[in-house]
Amino acid sequence: MLNTKDIFETIRMIDDENLDIRTITMGISLLDCADADIHRSCEKIYEKITRCAARLVPVGEELEKMYGIPIINKRIAVTPIAMLVAVSGGNPVLYAQTLERAAQAVGVNFIGGYSALVQKGFSAGDKALIESIPEALATTQHICSSVNIGSTKAGINMDAVKMMGNVIRRCAEITKDHNCIGAAKLVVFCNAPEDNPFMAGAFHGVGEPDCVINVGVSGPGVVRAALAKCPTEDLSTIADVIKKTAFKITRMGQLIGTEASKRLGVPFGIIDLSLAPTPAVGDSVAHIIEEIGIEICGGHGTTAALAMLNDAVKKGGVMASSHVGGLSGAFIPVSEDAGMIAAAENGTLSIEKLEAMTSVCSVGLDMIVVPGDTSAATLSAIIADEAAIGMVNSKTTAVRLIPAIGKQAGEVLEFGGLLGTGPIMPLRNDVSSEKFINRGGRIPAPMQSLKN
Repeated sequence: MLNTKDIFETIRMIDDENLDIRTITMGISLLDCADADIHRSCEKIYEKITRCAARLVPVGEELEKMYGIPIINKRIAVTPIAMLVAVSGGNPVLYAQTLERAAQAVGVNFIGGYSALVQKGFSAGDKALIESIPEALATTQHICSSVNIGSTKAGINMDAVKMMGNVIRRCAEITKDHNCIGAAKLVVFCNAPEDNPFMAGAFHGVGEPDCVINVGVSGPGVVRAALAKCPTEDLSTIADVIKKTAFKITRMGQLIGTEASKRLGVPFGIIDLSLAPTPAVGDSVAHIIEEIGIEICGGHGTTAALAMLNDAVKKGGVMASSHVGGLSGAFIPVSEDAGMIAAAENGTLSIEKLEAMTSVCSVGLDMIVVPGDTSAATLSAIIADEAAIGMVNSKTTAVRLIPAIGKQAGEVLEFGGLLGTGPIMPLRNDVSSEKFINRGGRIPAPMQSLKN
């Protein structure tokens, strides 16, 4: 039962602290849309998505009005499209165009799932889809793509890592007149979860129900405001405050997810607990770290503070929902976080420090803009480093790099909206990784994989 204090506290968090539901994402299985005729397969896909998701956006808007809680994005995640390409053959871009038409028809912000899972090698359809990603993302507005190139169980597919360096560069090059936006809609994973509601990495895993609703919550501003009331408390107290705040945020997500599930007539899947920042002032994970006591995010102690934050968010959120999944923790996307942007611009936050931070947070090197002349081999080497962190630590890591074609370190790339502003971060360009990347093959799975 909500009392008056709870109601007013929620109103304050929404009005003053940027509290929102970041996304309700409908996962839709397309396995029954596979067909040897690609055109027939596309017809089945369009029919199923527009049928299943016909009321997704209206229901989201109804819940916003009913509870007064902003729901920023309504999204769809589908079965990795490479699986359908394996059956139909043909040009995979036809699938991307079909997904684009479906997205426009139902009014969602994004559809994720133009994806391939190649952690242990390539099966039919995988290479064709990966090679088509630049064209698919350049010719659509609402499609997001992901490729899983490694896992703790399988190791790292270094042939795929090499391919993805080239794909990222190509995505940036053919969308250079649109701020290289193609690369911003592509993420490379290690240990990708099957129920992630956040873009660009969302896809609907083969172990998921035919149709399901997953919810991604947010709330960095709420956590920071709570910590601002604790200027001298010790870190045990700080962790407890974060846990209690995460509990409140997650309960709101549980409410929205449960109600959306009832109204749409599909199962409720998971709550993703992630603290997802925005460029809005006061809605920053970096500012939480600074509130904890690091003068500027990226300074010494940042990784420890982030580890505590991530752990406390999970502990608080798990108590608020029976079904927690996705990524769940704290995101550190540079261009989408006002504090990260400021720290990168003044040089305190480097890509090396970000890599260290990814060992304890939810995802990885996210929305990082790099110089336009960065080679494909260097991009691949960064992917390999990040995948190794995920593989050895049995956690999800990811890379979303945007080469700013024609620009250099110190300049900025303006995306606008939730994607924000990307300060171009310098890389080590005097040391080549090309020989390492060209070796190919597979980095074997670590000892941690032997759990049976």
